[in-house]
Amino acid sequence: MTRYLITGAHGMLGRDLQAALAAAPGERDVTALGRTELDITDSAACTAAVEGHDVVLNAAAYTAVDAAETDEQAAHLVNAIGAENLAAASRDAGAVLVQYSTDYVFDGAQAEPYAEDAPLAPVSAYGRTKADGERLARAAHPDGTIILRTAWLYGEHGPSFVRTMMRLYREHGRLTVVDDQHGQPTWTRDLAEQTVRMLDAGVRSATLHGTSSGATTWHGFAQAIVENLGGDPAHVAPVSSAEYPRPAPRPANSVLRHEGWRPFGLTPMRPWRSALDEAMASDSLRDTSAA
Repeated sequence: MTRYLITGAHGMLGRDLQAALAAAPGERDVTALGRTELDITDSAACTAAVEGHDVVLNAAAYTAVDAAETDEQAAHLVNAIGAENLAAASRDAGAVLVQYSTDYVFDGAQAEPYAEDAPLAPVSAYGRTKADGERLARAAHPDGTIILRTAWLYGEHGPSFVRTMMRLYREHGRLTVVDDQHGQPTWTRDLAEQTVRMLDAGVRSATLHGTSSGATTWHGFAQAIVENLGGDPAHVAPVSSAEYPRPAPRPANSVLRHEGWRPFGLTPMRPWRSALDEAMASDSLRDTSAA
């Protein structure tokens, strides 16, 4: 029996990881701990929690991108020190750590998608803390850490861009969304299922990109959401990032390549639009109260 520990278990990804493991074949014992049950910034607590497990899935993260600009230390504690603590605990327990990271570790300056081994060059405080988390986790447990970068997450169990756009479109009938940032919308259910496939394939140490195939802009993403609502995508107006400033800079292009899956006999995740269409058919995703 494989024994799994999920941190950040009450978030979008954490809950979908629980569901994916429950649905997968084979005997699996899952311990799911939320923030109140495990403070990953406490190294002793991490050691105690990880002991006896074979796989640690770190879905805990500080994800407030704009807030991190004025509180980088808080983000660093969770995203970097927390990752290091779990990596060290996993090393000592003989467990594999899956450390979820982000497309925001790249600066977005290049025109083509980013390879798994592209140099890290984050432009935001949040991105810096996640890049630090990658480095510290890898240094603490080089033979048993999987860095799994993802992007533009949405899911059934929490607030997301999808739910926000659904609510705003229903309220106003029109949207204005930035059209000069390119990325890959990713359904947390798909990411969770890809994680299980990855682990079942025997991956123990790698850097991989867990994003949907294809790419779009936030504007294109919003248009697809409106289309799924039966609305007119022409009612989604484009705006530049300069016209819609945010505290934290975002990479203009954070599209990720997926070649890393092939050596393990795995295929990349499905196209983002296919995933979105299925996700929006979900009654729980259509509940905009969590937006």
